Amino acid sequence: MQQYDEIPTLRPGPCDPSQDAQVLRKAMKGMGTDEKAIINVLGKRTDSQRQQIAQAFKAAFGKDLIKDLKSELGGKLEQIVMALMTPRYDLLAETVYRAMSGLGTKEKRLVDVLCTATNNDIRMMNASYQRLYGRPLEKDLQGDTSGHFRRLLVSICTAGRSEDPVANPQMAAEDAQKLLQAGEKKWGTDESMFNMILATRSYAQLRLMFHEYERLTGRSFEKAVEREFSGDVETGMLAVVKSAKNRAAYFAERIHESVAGMGTKDDDLIFLIVSRADVDLESVKIEYAKMYGKSLADDVAGDTGGDYKKMLFALLGM
Repeated sequence: MQQYDEIPTLRPGPCDPSQDAQVLRKAMKGMGTDEKAIINVLGKRTDSQRQQIAQAFKAAFGKDLIKDLKSELGGKLEQIVMALMTPRYDLLAETVYRAMSGLGTKEKRLVDVLCTATNNDIRMMNASYQRLYGRPLEKDLQGDTSGHFRRLLVSICTAGRSEDPVANPQMAAEDAQKLLQAGEKKWGTDESMFNMILATRSYAQLRLMFHEYERLTGRSFEKAVEREFSGDVETGMLAVVKSAKNRAAYFAERIHESVAGMGTKDDDLIFLIVSRADVDLESVKIEYAKMYGKSLADDVAGDTGGDYKKMLFALLGM
């Protein structure tokens, strides 16, 4: 029941921000744009290294790198480069903000960001959100979501999950019984009990509780959530469960959804690849191959093209 190792595709390596800034300046100067040079630099640098390059660019040339890139690029390559140049927690905050902006709410995007996040992710994202939009993330979540889904997101947004690395077998057994009584053995569902346990127990504690629940019922805990819930709260709770069991497998599944079937959900694909590259994208690739019997790179290659595909491949470590 061990959590998987988090292996990124982008690892801190040798980086000379001033040299990289020079390369990018040359790639964008004069007629035409050298997209290959831009991909070779930005597709192989970590989040913090990209921010250092932006600072070096401004220091050397008195210009904003992001504005220059935006003016030189277009289409999906521009979109992925803009995501890459946004500091990680600003990107997460912007993604959540956009999911709630305009007509309708992109609940799946809220789930991808919030229901898979660590306490540190939540704290850093909350700070970015407050700085970027001048109000707490929690306030916008309360205004834009409703019911048990809102309660789950607000609970997670407090970053109140236990971080105790040692799981308590007695607590796991008690929690499994509580959830049985709150769900399968009750007429209706005590949603607040599911919310409390899923939002506050450590991932190690949850994994032990899932094991105990499955021992008692002979069914996976995911099946219990699917029986008791529906709609957005079901989606959110399943994301918490899957993240606790194996976060890389959750993101492998989400990336597969973005490339499977007719058309490509490019917004999802770009966000998922960019946001995981510095965290666990190598682990996601391993899980993807296990789950779908083919490589993530093969599926990306079949669904994308041109410089957009080349940048995705760079981020995949290809």
